[in-house]
Amino acid sequence: MTARILMTLALATLLAGEVLAAGAAGQVNVNTATVQELQLLPRVGPALAQRIIDFRTANGVFKAPEELTRVKGIGETSFALLKPYVSIEGATTLKEKVKVPRAPKAAANKS
Repeated sequence: MTARILMTLALATLLAGEVLAAGAAGQVNVNTATVQELQLLPRVGPALAQRIIDFRTANGVFKAPEELTRVKGIGETSFALLKPYVSIEGATTLKEKVKVPRAPKAAANKS
């Protein structure tokens, strides 16, 4: 059990490092971004990008990046992946799709 916990922590640290390193690549201003620009964010496809724009149109500009969690399909876990790449002001500077590896599924407990 301890080995599994250590492996999980090591993987989480590795993934966090990759996300932070990729964050230097740029950001997307969610208040001005197009559907295409929003799709550069990790795990954001056309439908979610459109929901972000629809939410922004209906409710006005985002006052804080955390308000993205009010968009259907963006929970705390998803937002944690998006946060390094999201801004609410300035230019959109992200130019390539951010790909974040998925965590491996937990193996069935054989105890």
